Amino acid sequence: MSYIVDMHIARARWPSSNGKTYQSIYLRESFRQDGKVKKRDIANLTHCDPAEIAAIELALKHKGDLSALASLDGVHLQEGASVGAVWTAAEVARRIGLDQALGSDFAGQLALWQVIARLLDQGSRLSAVRLAQVHAACDVLGIRRGFDENDLYENLSWLCQHQEQIERRLFAARRARRKPELFLYDVTSSYLEGEDNALGAYGYNRDGKKGKKQIVIGLLCDEEGVPVSTEVFRGNTQDPKTFGAQVRKASQRFGCERVTFVGDRGMIKSGQIEELSKAGFHYITAITKPQIETLLADGVLQMALFDDSLCEVEQEGVRYVLRRNPVRAEEIAATRAGKQASVAALVEQRNQYLAKHAKAQVNAAEKKVLAKIARLKAAAWLRVESAGRSLKLVSDEEARTEVARLDGCYAIKTDLPETAASKQVVHDRYKDLTEVEMAFRTSKTVHLEMRPVYVRTEEHTRGHVLAVMLAYLIRRELSRAWEGLNVTVEEGLAQLATLCSMEVQVEGGASCLRIPTPRDASRALLQAASVRAPEILPHLETRVVMRRSLQSRRKVPTSTTT
Repeated sequence: MSYIVDMHIARARWPSSNGKTYQSIYLRESFRQDGKVKKRDIANLTHCDPAEIAAIELALKHKGDLSALASLDGVHLQEGASVGAVWTAAEVARRIGLDQALGSDFAGQLALWQVIARLLDQGSRLSAVRLAQVHAACDVLGIRRGFDENDLYENLSWLCQHQEQIERRLFAARRARRKPELFLYDVTSSYLEGEDNALGAYGYNRDGKKGKKQIVIGLLCDEEGVPVSTEVFRGNTQDPKTFGAQVRKASQRFGCERVTFVGDRGMIKSGQIEELSKAGFHYITAITKPQIETLLADGVLQMALFDDSLCEVEQEGVRYVLRRNPVRAEEIAATRAGKQASVAALVEQRNQYLAKHAKAQVNAAEKKVLAKIARLKAAAWLRVESAGRSLKLVSDEEARTEVARLDGCYAIKTDLPETAASKQVVHDRYKDLTEVEMAFRTSKTVHLEMRPVYVRTEEHTRGHVLAVMLAYLIRRELSRAWEGLNVTVEEGLAQLATLCSMEVQVEGGASCLRIPTPRDASRALLQAASVRAPEILPHLETRVVMRRSLQSRRKVPTSTTT
């Protein structure tokens, strides 16, 4: 266990061979660890402005008594930017190797800010600029060059162009030489605002947004559900068509040799199985209800095998792991009963109307009921009959029993030999796909707001999606760290955002940011995340501006957004 003893400015002088004497200046802290006092350098201040160094030294000298500092001639105190939230996010990013993956140059620093801004307060590139004016983004991340929203849009292109390198570095930082032997893969879609996105197309919409173009997004995760790569496809791309690129990533980009791909039903078909076989990989997937019906008709499977406990059938090197989920079966039965009750209520409503309106058409009322039955996909076992001026709802119980035959039943398919994975392992690995679904839900909705997508170009779209995936990595770490504190990540970041700096300005010189001692709630969050708040930060006074005012921005139609 370590305890901080002191933070101070250290100077070291050393002669060179040319007869000159040079000086190095460091921001250093002393701490006690295992009964011994040790030192470590926090920052090299050698090339900083002497006024900046003097300001830091002055602030450290009076760090325990701000009132004394305020009484000094030529020293002014004013409220500084918020530090707690951006510092915590940056520290987690460093811990997972994200800062190294992005690089330390201006483009990498700007990309890291885009990722953190997405985590702190979701919005456009313009809102990320405004956010940098409220949070000490430049001081924490070391951004010395000013920027505006146009720089952030250009940075999306940079993210797209360097995506492969970024993902490979992150993968190496997390995995080292330990290659995963299992990948989880799934796709989703995200709707677009406007008509001009380069990858936008009409396709199978998962967002319930009719009439809007979309993009298709694939997410590749390791066996723990941690994203390792994301990819954007045109909005009309079918799920299996996205799969081949993931196989190539695993073998070429990440250098994996023994891999099992886990994909949802309909994802891994015969063509994808052939691709996996050529790469020496295996698969775990599920088959559809029609495929189950075919295997039952061919005698490969029997209904008696679908039970609460797992059962396995093998045919020509392919294993089928079967189960009937009783809870899911009850849910489907309840849904079916709810559909019938809804149609029955409409029939009753139409009968009352027919009774009160003599000129009302019976066949018109019947058409409305039939349309609802079709919309609810209940025509296989529900029908409506007319008798005089009234309607009657008829349920075909035999057909209903046949429809309900496979309620809660599912079959998982794999080519893994039993010596490599038992039926329980195969079942559990398929269920791990919920980790990918969780990543999609978190990334697409209020937590990170990947959608709606406002950018237009292909590079900007890919860069935007990558930034959201990287933000999810930080959020995932914070969620796990704060799980025992009974707070959401959003609540925790909002609390930490209240930890603001005090700007110490020395007359005639530069300024620094003095960080007060966090209050109990903020301290608990920092400790749970294994993050230590700084006592002082150099104030870089980087110029962050908005090219366009918010009012003029709002007048621009969303379809013309860059």
